[in-house]
Amino acid sequence: MQMSDLRIALFSGNYNMTTDGANRALNRLVEYLLRQGAKVRVYSPTIAEPAFAPTGDLVSLPSIAIPGRSEYRFPMALNRRVRRDLAAFDPNVVHVSSPDISAHRAVTWARHRGLPVLSSVHTRFDTYPRYYNMAWAEPLVTAGLRRFYRRCDALVTPSESMAQVLRDQRMNYDIGIWSRGVDRTVFNPQRRDMAWRQSLGIADQEVAVGFLGRLVMEKGLDVFSDTIDELNARGIAHRVLVVGEGPARDWFEARLPDAVFAGFQGGSDLGRAVASMDVLFNPSITETFGNVTLEAMACGLPVVAAAATGSESLVDDGVSGRLVRPGAIHQFAEALRGYVEQPDLRARHGAAGEERSKAFSWDRINQAVADTYLRLIRHKPRARA
Repeated sequence: MQMSDLRIALFSGNYNMTTDGANRALNRLVEYLLRQGAKVRVYSPTIAEPAFAPTGDLVSLPSIAIPGRSEYRFPMALNRRVRRDLAAFDPNVVHVSSPDISAHRAVTWARHRGLPVLSSVHTRFDTYPRYYNMAWAEPLVTAGLRRFYRRCDALVTPSESMAQVLRDQRMNYDIGIWSRGVDRTVFNPQRRDMAWRQSLGIADQEVAVGFLGRLVMEKGLDVFSDTIDELNARGIAHRVLVVGEGPARDWFEARLPDAVFAGFQGGSDLGRAVASMDVLFNPSITETFGNVTLEAMACGLPVVAAAATGSESLVDDGVSGRLVRPGAIHQFAEALRGYVEQPDLRARHGAAGEERSKAFSWDRINQAVADTYLRLIRHKPRARA
């Protein structure tokens, strides 16, 4: 079988409603597959004004708004219209990217037809309850995820550190790596713009500690804020530059009244914003890869990150940044202090991170997913009536 013989039904909980690392990766994958001659049909909830135009053919799934997070919609069961569309498309492999109701139904649909199922794991959903005072629910979430992922033929996840977590949790026995790439025409040190910084009130000599990502509590906003309090208490001069939007922006602004909030940035503007930071601080433990970490490295920034899935596979501790035990406020502050006070260290670790980022080519990375599709099809011949 060739790439051009692939017919992929891709299920996503958020293909283009809002912008995040997961759906950007999925859209890049679809673009690559289509460019290689494969056929792809995407099934996802849709809204009237999505964040960006979808890549490929998109079929709307029945969905409801998520309470308290109306920017997202929760996909429901596959109705008759969707099932007819699936049957007409006649896929030879099914790809599910979030463990929601529609994905469960899609897996059942595929298993009844003897079709292989690949699941891509983009987020550590098992860690979410702790950010909403529901840590008691984590074992239940983990058990539910295990049931879902074991019904799939294989999993792919962005980093070896996350793959090891999935193995330890006994989620599946066939776990591969679908890493992430970085567009170096957008993210590179030459995008640094001191005039843009000045327009935000950040002086040239000030060291900008950056946050990049969606402003939601599960990104570690509490740890970020507590660490900045520690820097202030020590009298370490710096500025905070926040790039991103989200429902927790009001909370974050109240918590960091002296920070500069640049809002949502996209495309070349995002590259400019990241390159105009001096160090990225990423305390999140929910990512399976950490696109923002790679983008900052490509821009020549040192990264201070939680020693967690994703970042552990990108940041070389003491060489291109610092990895700190999750939630360790004093250690985070100490790591940031080193970069604020030592410009030579900042430059040396930033250069090492940029060099590391050059290994992440999108086409090579996406070919690994296509190869997995082909392998699963070979090993699981389709049942015929």
